[in-house]
Parts: sequence; C-alpha cells; structure tokens
Amino acid sequence: MIYQRPAYEEVTIAHGGNAVTLRPSLRAAATLVDRHGFPALFRALDDCNLTIISEIILSASVIRQDAAAFLCGHAGKPLFPFFLAVRQPLAELLDMFRPAPDPKAKHATGKPVPWPDFYQALYTQATGFLGWTPETAWNATPTEIDRAYAAHIDKLKAIHGSADDQAASEQDAYTPERLKEIDELGYDPAFDRDGLSVLRSKIARRA
Repeated sequence: MIYQRPAYEEVTIAHGGNAVTLRPSLRAAATLVDRHGFPALFRALDDCNLTIISEIILSASVIRQDAAAFLCGHAGKPLFPFFLAVRQPLAELLDMFRPAPDPKAKHATGKPVPWPDFYQALYTQATGFLGWTPETAWNATPTEIDRAYAAHIDKLKAIHGSADDQAASEQDAYTPERLKEIDELGYDPAFDRDGLSVLRSKIARRA
C-alpha cells in the first residue's frame, strides 16, 4: 500500500496506554533540522537513538504534557516495543518537514537552498507577504505556508496580471517594426476586418 500524506498534517502515536499527537510545525522543523540535519534525524530512527527520538516528540508535540507522559510511559520497560511504535510515525513526521510536492509548480532549476535558509524564507513569506503573526507562522506547517503563499501569488496575478500577460501585451504593441510591416502589407494582420464588415452591415440595416 502506497503511503499518502494526509491533507491535514499530523501524526498520532499510541503506546503503553498513552498517546501523543505531533504536528510538523515550522518551529519544530526549523529547530530540529538546524540542530541535527535531515540525515541525522532519519538515522536516529534507524539507530533507535532514544535521545533524539525523545527530542523530536517533545519539539513536535501539540500538547507538551502529553509528550512528557508518553515518554515517561516506557520508563523501566523494554524499549524495543517503544521503538517499533514510534519509528514509522516519526519517519512520516520528518517527511512533513518538507513541503508536499505541488503538481502545478514549475520544476526548480536554481541552486539548492540550505534548509535553515529555506525555513527562514517561509517565515518571511508568512509574516511579510501573508501578514500572519509570528506565532501563527511558527505553528503552521511548511506545506501550509508554501500553499498559502502560492495562492497569494495567484491572487495577485489574477488582479494585476502576470509577467506573461505583460509580455503578451508588449508583443501586441505597435512598435516601429510592426508599423513598417503593416505599411508593407497594406493592412494590419491583427485587425478583425471580417468583424468590422459585419458591424457595418448591422449599422446599415438599422439606418
């Protein structure tokens, strides 16, 4: 079965009678990736690194008290069942630290941006362009900010037009070269002559 990222990004882990809900917030992503990097975070799951796993759970927990109770629940017990319970959900959580792929987005061709710089850019987009408060920005997920910013750009294009629209408008402009072409042809190729004839006929019938 192919894993599909949920539309509302969060994971819930239940073990030993306790449960904890985790959100891939910008705050958790920026903190953990800046401190450890993606390779070390994923490696911690494979290596059953209790210290980093506990840090991930505490950083991404929706309710910190739930995270503390969840982590204390395995004290004095074998750790292997605990690791089995958390590894897959935490792997899904770490994957959500990266914005979900947008099928409509153009393929990026520029230089790769370090993740800390990328998260800083998301924060700037959320607070500067979208007008969100810092707290709202830090609590949103990278995907939520990325999608909201893309929708904001689409809205601005719909209102003011895009660079492509401007290029098309400039292409339609009567430049000296185009005026020379019209003069040589004796008519404007872009002019709807048939439409003008129909309009003249309608006016003549009404006269």
